[in-house]
Formats: sequence, structure tokens, C-alpha cells
Amino acid sequence: MAPKRPKGAGALEQPALSPVPQSGSRELYAALDLGTNSCRMLIAQPKGTGFHVVDSFSKSVQLGAGLERTGRLSRGSMARTIQALRICQQKLRQHKVRRMKLVATEACRRAVNAQEFIQRVQRETGLRLDIIQPEEEARLAVISCAPLVSRKTQNLLVVDIGGGSTELVWIDISKVPKNDRPQAIMRLHSGFNTAAVKDVAQARVVDWISVPLGVATLRDQFNDVEDDAARFALMSWFFEENLADFAPYHDTKVHEKFQIVGTSGTVTTVAASHLGLKRYDRTRVDGLSMSSAQIDKVIRSYLDMGPGGRRADPRIGQDRQALIMSGAAILQALMRCWPTDRLSVADRGLREGLLYAQMSADGVLSDGAL
Repeated sequence: MAPKRPKGAGALEQPALSPVPQSGSRELYAALDLGTNSCRMLIAQPKGTGFHVVDSFSKSVQLGAGLERTGRLSRGSMARTIQALRICQQKLRQHKVRRMKLVATEACRRAVNAQEFIQRVQRETGLRLDIIQPEEEARLAVISCAPLVSRKTQNLLVVDIGGGSTELVWIDISKVPKNDRPQAIMRLHSGFNTAAVKDVAQARVVDWISVPLGVATLRDQFNDVEDDAARFALMSWFFEENLADFAPYHDTKVHEKFQIVGTSGTVTTVAASHLGLKRYDRTRVDGLSMSSAQIDKVIRSYLDMGPGGRRADPRIGQDRQALIMSGAAILQALMRCWPTDRLSVADRGLREGLLYAQMSADGVLSDGAL
């Protein structure tokens, strides 16, 4: 499985499902992300430079279960997913949402029966899913994290650890005025190779990569290794090997004012464990800065717990306990490779990026959002 770096970076495409709302509109927008492991949706209303979440949905459906072995989506995984999508469809109808972007990612990109599944979804739920390419997935993750970019940052790495793939985007914003850096990141919504705008400093994408290893697919690669610690070490090493073609990886210069922003269930779970939260609190997790030492301490505690202990830990949860160590292996490999000892935690990702992109295209966000 070679990492993917497709050519081209066209604007996000979204069919107009209703007349374009005016600025300040109370129109609702929806974004659905169907990944290898989870089905998640947000329904939101534009508010100022961002949006207010009206309703949400999240369910572990394990759409990619068995995909690594068979190359196909199984009957059971498709049935679980369609059941979750029916709930999403009910929410969309309840809120009378007309403007939406519903996407599927790595599992559907790889499965030989993906189109059959997409057609079945439309037939049974009325929902039209678009299978997006890795670059669009990476772009959406980047713009969702823009509000977390420090004004001191000159080099930025955004990491989105998914179920079936991991997207990494290296961005140079050293030429952008400090106060404009988050907005410069947001302007990447129209593509990584955007045309220069006269007298406007641009965020420059140095390189990006989509590694076809996420928490589910990496775990499946090493299912036959029985020893917990050995399996973790092998997963971390294997992921690092897959970064070999990522250009900035070879740059040995010390990068000053470098920031990593990580978005995924793995990153937020590690952060919640670090904080000792008995109940997950997004307001404490989103934007948290963690050191490499703090991340390593949490990962060591997971290894000390063993599979049984992790299964019983409420901070990890039943849905995530089977995947947390493969995600932790990816996270540790990234922190080992890059010239910084801190990670910014983002409880945001593809869904938020989809919302920002739609609202920006419709011009319903206040000036300064992009």
C-alpha cells in the first residue's frame, strides 16, 4: 500500500440543493463523514465567522471490518452502516436541511464493491454519498484546524488520523503576517495549489501525503502478533516506514516556531486520559497543548493496562478500546519524527471542514473567516 499524493487540487464541489442563502441567513447546513470505522454528522447554522451546532450524530459502524483481508465491504458492515445512515436521514428531515455535503472516505475508496454500496445507500435512505479523494480529505482537515493555529507559528503540520488512512499536510506560513495566519490557512479550502492573489500573503503547502494506514487498517496489519507491547512497537515502526517519501521528513534543519495540530479520536482520547477526565469535555480538550513526555506517559499507561484494562477504562470507551493502541502507535511515530516536542489537540476535523467550505462558498460567514 503506497502512500497517495494525487495531482490537482480543484475547488470543493457541492451540488446546489437549494438557492444560495444570503449573508446572515438562518439556513441550516449538514456535513456527514462516513469513515472506515465511524459514521458522524453535524447540523449547524452560520454564526459570525463560524457556526453553531444544532444537532450531531456519531456511531461506530466498522464499515471497513475485514476490508484488509477481502478487499470488499462485508454484508454485516454495510447493514450496520445503513442503519446509522437512516438515523442521519431522519435528523436531516427533522431539521429540514437542504444544504449538505455527505462524504465517504478510505474504506469506500478501496472497496471493490463501493459503488454497489453507495447505490444501496441512496436506494434505502435517499442519501447521496460522495467518495472524496485523499487531497480533498486533507484540505478539509486543514481548514477545520485553522482557528487553533498559533500566531507565532511559521511551519505547521496538520495530522488527521482516520480509520483507514492518515493525512499529513506541511504548510509554510512564515511569509504571512502573524495576525493573518489562521485566515491564510482557511483560504486553502479551494485547493493546495491556489493561484496567487496580488498583495495577499499566501500559506504555502510544502508537501502533503495520504498514508493508507489508519487506526483500523494498521491494527489489521498486525492482528497475528499476540504480545501487546511487541504489536505496538511493530505498528509504530511500520507507520514511520510509510513516511519515507514525505519530503519534509528528509529536512534535517531545526524548524523554529513549528506546530503540529492533531485531529482524531486517538488524539482527543489521549488528551482526555492526560487530563484525567471522568466524562469527556470538549471545551477542555479542543486546543489543549501536550508535550511529547505527556503523550508518552499516557501511552505507557495504556500498555501497562493491557487489553483488559483498556477495555474497562471509561476514558477510552468500548467503541475505541480495540483501536486506541494502533492510533497511539501512529501518534508516537509522528512525535518521534518531527522537530517539536508539543502537539496541539483538535476536537474537530472533516465534518467541520465540510461546513466551513460550504458556508464559505455561499458567502454566509462574516468577513475575516477566510
